[in-house]
Amino acid sequence: MPPRQKPNSRICNPLKALELLAPARSKDIGLAAIDCGADAVYIAGPAFGARHAAGNSIEDIRQLCEYAHRFGVRIFATVNTLLEEEERPRAREMVAALEQAGVDALIVQDPAVLSMSRKLVMHASTQCAIRTAEKARGLESLGFGRLVLERELSLEQIRTIAQSVHTEIECFVHGALCVCYSGQCYLSEYLTGRSANRGECAQPCRSLYDLEDASGNVLARNKALLSLKDFNLLSRLEELAEAGVCSFKIEGRLKSESYVRNVVKAYSEALDALVEKYPDRYGRSSFGKVRGGFTPNLSKTFNRGYTQLFLDGKRGEWASLDAPKSMGEYVGTVRSLRPDGLTLRAATPDLQLSNGDGFAFVNAEGGITGFRADVCEGLSVRCRRPDGLREGMRLYRNISAAFERQLEAAKPQREIAVNLNVVLGEDVLTAVAVSEDGREVCLRQPLPADKARDPERMLLSLQEQLAKKTGHYAFRAPSVKLEGAVPFFPTSALNGIRRQVAEQMDRLPVKALPLYRGTPSQDSTFQLSYSSDGQLMRSKYCIRHELGLCPKQGRAKKAEPLFLINGRQRLRLAFDCAVCEMTVLPK
Repeated sequence: MPPRQKPNSRICNPLKALELLAPARSKDIGLAAIDCGADAVYIAGPAFGARHAAGNSIEDIRQLCEYAHRFGVRIFATVNTLLEEEERPRAREMVAALEQAGVDALIVQDPAVLSMSRKLVMHASTQCAIRTAEKARGLESLGFGRLVLERELSLEQIRTIAQSVHTEIECFVHGALCVCYSGQCYLSEYLTGRSANRGECAQPCRSLYDLEDASGNVLARNKALLSLKDFNLLSRLEELAEAGVCSFKIEGRLKSESYVRNVVKAYSEALDALVEKYPDRYGRSSFGKVRGGFTPNLSKTFNRGYTQLFLDGKRGEWASLDAPKSMGEYVGTVRSLRPDGLTLRAATPDLQLSNGDGFAFVNAEGGITGFRADVCEGLSVRCRRPDGLREGMRLYRNISAAFERQLEAAKPQREIAVNLNVVLGEDVLTAVAVSEDGREVCLRQPLPADKARDPERMLLSLQEQLAKKTGHYAFRAPSVKLEGAVPFFPTSALNGIRRQVAEQMDRLPVKALPLYRGTPSQDSTFQLSYSSDGQLMRSKYCIRHELGLCPKQGRAKKAEPLFLINGRQRLRLAFDCAVCEMTVLPK
């Protein structure tokens, strides 16, 4: 099926709008994401946001919306928990407040939220577990304007889904990975009573387990057997865009501001490069260029190692068995130990350490121990030596103090380009300003009475002064047309012209690109189901394959079923080889 034209996407512009969607735990992190190049930000309101520890006030969201809309950046509020019947009135009140605050869309798991606003666009959360064209069409029939797909899909599966619906397609491209199909994990609730679908996941997938076969043989001991590496599709954005993805989503509503800054800037630069490569095919969905700031480096940001998961339709090494937390970049091995620290044998000749660097190593029990450096001199580290550190152990740097200082000191700025054309008439200066999003301002004011003694120098000064930045506007003065004598302009007068144009520009709403708005089908019979069928988890990830125990790998089949053991907890593993999936079941 050929790709379908989205009915209200860039009607007057044939370019496909690409959106970088950034997470925000708070208003300040959302502002930082916008300054670093995000086209949209997703953030939770006071409740029902699928991250219990990441709520925000309506007033903070209103302020974030106000700043975002200066650049045509959209704000999406997460209302993606399953609601209890008695919670619906409160949720409806919150949705009305979010709409009043200026939010552009809601990210939704519970279909009950669909009827809570006629104005806001509705996006189907990844918690809806969208991994087939059939389910995508079903959700489209309910009126969703965008579908956030599962992360365990191949490029071909994404393409098939995108071509089967009119809705916009959003895919995660970076960050932490749930081992289970989204929205269908009941492991946390089973073990702790904390439901992932209620925003209270206890993250049992990051715990350490033993693996036993049915005969009691221990196949793996004290490993994070359900912990996946982090997603990183920075090099695959072009293929995803060609497959039909319009929104590239970064995970991380619990991450720090420095994490969000670094990752957003890296992906924004990659999308800019894609637009530059195909200027007749793609554009960005918001406006403004990011100027200055730090050079992003994803190896220096929290990660458990990186994976592209199932994007190529085949399995790789997905698990972070030894590192359910961030290990950071490998820097070398412990050469020698002293009472006040250690000396490092560097992995690379150009390694530079800084005071305050954070390090991690895998201890003898299989856990991760971290420590901070007090003073670094060359490869010598003075610190309070952690228990369990031994000579020859591999050492990782999970906090680069120098990079963190750079992130804080070299903050980028976002600027809207404005072309300014000036006509110097007999008595009146006319300045016509057009912003990159199409807003137009015309300023007329009397010319100064005094004539310039050096007309050529005055014209040069006029162009230089008008082609500067005011607020978040970067002015360009491509032409000055002269119809009379050149008057003398004080620098303050030229600055005043820019300021007046900027003030008038601010009074005009940014001509933001419209979001696709779904239309519910009157005869739709589709219903979302969250029945567990007795399973605690179903996953494309397979422990047998990861440990080299899969019969398809030519290994002898172990006595099944297999069991995950954590203290008194015992979980049974089953393997559906027909579809190459693993399930976790109660014992």
